[in-house]
Amino acid sequence: MEHFTAAVQQYANFEGRNTRTQYWMFVLFFMIFYTGCAVIDYMLGMKYITALYSFVLLLPRVAAGARRLHDTGRSGWWQQLS
Repeated sequence: MEHFTAAVQQYANFEGRNTRTQYWMFVLFFMIFYTGCAVIDYMLGMKYITALYSFVLLLPRVAAGARRLHDTGRSGWWQQLS
């Protein structure tokens, strides 16, 4: 969980590096919370909670991906390929 909170706290830091563990633990907790939001949305008959969650964590996801790519020796702009 500390990897997730650390990535959210460094939401605008596109410099530096993320280890493999830091990145994948961030992705794991992001998906767990996303699934929880989707279940809540389904139960309430809405789609706003999941959309808001995804929008709020868009910048931290991009920043974490850029830092992970820096750790592998690539530029953060490689994310544009996917």
